[in-house]
Amino acid sequence: MTSAEAAVPAEKDRTITTDIPARLDRLPWSRWHWTIVFGLGTVWILDGLEVTVVGNIASRLSEPGSGLPITSGQVTGIAAALYVAGACIGALFWGRLTDKWGRKKLFMITLAVYLAATALTAISFDTWWFLLFRFLTGFGIGGEYAAINSAIDELIPAQYRGRVDLIINGSFWLGAVAGSLLSIVALNTDIFAADVGWRLTFALGAVLALVILLVRRHVPESPRWLLIHGRDREAEQIVTSIEQQIEEEKGERLPRAEGELTIHQRRSVSFVEIARTVFSSYRRRAVLGFSLFIGQAFLYNAITFGFGAILTKFFDVPSGNTGYYFAVIAIGNFCGPLLLGKLFDTVGRRVMISSTYLLSGVLLFGTAWLFDQGSLTATTMTACWCAVLFFASAGASSAYLTVSEVFPMETRAMSIAFFYALGTAAGGISGPLLFAELTDTGKVGDTVLAFCIGATLMCAAGLVAVFLAVKAERRSLEDIARPLTAAATKTREATTPGGPTPGGPTTGGPTPGGPRKATA
Repeated sequence: MTSAEAAVPAEKDRTITTDIPARLDRLPWSRWHWTIVFGLGTVWILDGLEVTVVGNIASRLSEPGSGLPITSGQVTGIAAALYVAGACIGALFWGRLTDKWGRKKLFMITLAVYLAATALTAISFDTWWFLLFRFLTGFGIGGEYAAINSAIDELIPAQYRGRVDLIINGSFWLGAVAGSLLSIVALNTDIFAADVGWRLTFALGAVLALVILLVRRHVPESPRWLLIHGRDREAEQIVTSIEQQIEEEKGERLPRAEGELTIHQRRSVSFVEIARTVFSSYRRRAVLGFSLFIGQAFLYNAITFGFGAILTKFFDVPSGNTGYYFAVIAIGNFCGPLLLGKLFDTVGRRVMISSTYLLSGVLLFGTAWLFDQGSLTATTMTACWCAVLFFASAGASSAYLTVSEVFPMETRAMSIAFFYALGTAAGGISGPLLFAELTDTGKVGDTVLAFCIGATLMCAAGLVAVFLAVKAERRSLEDIARPLTAAATKTREATTPGGPTPGGPTTGGPTPGGPRKATA
């Protein structure tokens, strides 16, 4: 918090009428928004780097001379499951604090936790140490999911929110590309000793995290969060500053912001109210969130951690070369959100979410059949996975987008954390364990079964989205789900599939940057 912010006293238990959400949503794309994307979105690159490196170095860690008495199964099974378990627990722990303490404070703290844990992973001297800090690395990353997705959705204009959220979440795969290529160098014993190369990959992750931490100092707190928590003067200062920057960049005045919202400010929302809101008022959306997360979590965590093992076991690919193949499917994964993201804002959420899940499931069934017939080589298997994951990646990213925008403001971070944690616990912990057990048998039929389980879950989630997905494209967050603190208005109430959306903001607000209205 800056000295200027500290000088502004927190105001609470007041009723105010504000146009700040409307002013944020009507902003044109600018350099300021790119700052948000780079400052917040780059953490997924680190997540992709982490997960991919571990998957690709599994065979090397289990070899004599690695410096760790660990088996390949422990790396791809137990360590992977602990990383995901840490992320689930971290999401719940940090998610609650994100709604209570603010987005900025938490996305700084959670990145610091990640930085420390991954650096300590690099100096692992025994199996228990490696497993412990894989868990703590996940613990920090889990908090990032809640804090970052909340901040992004609350800072990015409504007309761009879908594509930006998808591309940022999809940037995980840029990290996966880097992790794959890095593992090739790290595993080359002509360059690094067997017990040194893999340590350097984790050390590099810590260095990158430090750079991102420095960039994030310039990302402001969410004005929407400040409004709810009695700090509307800070919110006004931030939004006015953003508007001034953009007007200077564009060389023209911004248009009027049409839309006011009246809220009763308060400091916190109880767990009981959060649970009642999510599972009673928005229970159809809750079913949608669980379905999307379970499907993508099983598919991605199983395949991400196990693809290298499949290549070495069934196609005799040397352990030092698996990174090349993984880099190819990682590029396919990133291209999905990059090329399809705009359609989530134009064609719409329901069509795009359901179609990406269903298409990826159908293509995975086809891949399983070809693998069972013995028709695939390492190259054609990789090509099949590229096709599957092109659609699956966009669908998986839309799961985070969905749960971050269809629940009220006061529950946003906790909702992201809750659905991520439970959905990932169901699919992300069981996936790597089951997948590792099935692929370790060396039987084609067992691996085909693992593929089919993932395909079935993706198709099931796609069917749920057909009926329950919310038409959230190009709509303000306050219109999709009115804040719990919002005062009742006389405007008509908007209704969307997937649960109630009590009212939207009234129209015809004050001019941009105009004075806030408040009543004691």
